Amino acid sequence: MTKSHAARAQEQGVANAATPKQRTIATLIPTQPSVLLLRDGELVLYRRTRSLMYQCRFKLTDGKWVRFSTHKASLENAIAAACDKYDEARYRQRLGLAHQTHSFAHIAQLTLAVLRRQIDASKTMTAAHSYATCIEKYFVPYFGERQLEDLTRNDVVEFELWRDRQMARVPKASTLNNFTTAWNRVIATAVEHGYISERVPVPKLSNKGHKGTPRPAFSELEINQLLLFMATWQHGGAKPIEREMRPLLRDYVEMLLLTGMRHGTEAMGICWRHLEWHTDKGVRYLRVWVDGKTGGRWLIAKHRAVEVLQRLHARQKDIAGVSFETTFTERLPHKLFRTSTGYQPPSLNGTFRRLMRDTGLLVDGEGKTRTLYSLRHTYATLELLNNKTDIHTLSKQMGNSAAMIERHYSKLTVTMVADMLT
Repeated sequence: MTKSHAARAQEQGVANAATPKQRTIATLIPTQPSVLLLRDGELVLYRRTRSLMYQCRFKLTDGKWVRFSTHKASLENAIAAACDKYDEARYRQRLGLAHQTHSFAHIAQLTLAVLRRQIDASKTMTAAHSYATCIEKYFVPYFGERQLEDLTRNDVVEFELWRDRQMARVPKASTLNNFTTAWNRVIATAVEHGYISERVPVPKLSNKGHKGTPRPAFSELEINQLLLFMATWQHGGAKPIEREMRPLLRDYVEMLLLTGMRHGTEAMGICWRHLEWHTDKGVRYLRVWVDGKTGGRWLIAKHRAVEVLQRLHARQKDIAGVSFETTFTERLPHKLFRTSTGYQPPSLNGTFRRLMRDTGLLVDGEGKTRTLYSLRHTYATLELLNNKTDIHTLSKQMGNSAAMIERHYSKLTVTMVADMLT
């Protein structure tokens, strides 16, 4: 037997040893992929070497290629699947939609990824936290795997009813504004990624809610009473921690009244390195950098704020070796509002409530309970009425829009120009 005969015999033995399924596959798989042009050559159906399933590719009108498997081994079934996919993609593109659907949850996760980067970059509580909460706690659980482009006005109305039941209250206008902004962020993400076109009519959320009641403020007489009371009250306290917290709260309250900054994250985030002198026309001003709900900004503190800083500096033992004036150039990373031991409490709300109780100022004339936020409201009120500060300047100082200032203090702005109207 010649060598070629032996080789052929060996190959025949291997073929006989193969299973029936393996011999069938070997028979069906061509040595070169077969190609079939459909839809006037715009749709390409082909089969790769050593594969039973037909593949498909076509180009969208924007030049992007779409490739997918038909998951069909039969040519007839593969043609039907490819044509269906091609026709659907063309139809969706005419409607301004992506060639394939994406769930609401998928788009929401892309939106959340951007918000989380903003949150990580700021390191403080910002509006992005509120938007992320709206998406994570309400949008995703309700809409889940549904498609954004399929939502109707009725779907949105039913969501709003469900949301209100989950919250167990009728949300205020400010809360609804957060929901509206978060919703628009999701839609913008879908447009940015080409999942829908800007012309796709996605229904909007309603932002018409109950207008929030004005927060109780202090009168100028009450502020003078409070400042005088705290000067003595700060030296009291039965326990050591209380004797630390009282002077700290006094400085905190005065700084809020002298700057209009937000209490909590914005005020508690200030470090000594965030303070600097600013000179304008020969006058030296104290400038403070704050970063909070609406992002970072510089604000100008009233001159009396220097006395507050001097008291804080005198009590903080770990910076005792640095002179007060040097703190403005040393860029110290230490927190501003903390005890003599360096401890910063997570909140001063409880101590402030006890202060209000001791002063008899806890409730205003209308029966509303005062909180630390009342100090910010008081700052805005006194600036508009006493100092005649214009709305645009006040909005930059407080980190609010001019429209918001005017909306909340419209009565005061009319009072300011009363002499011009009579």
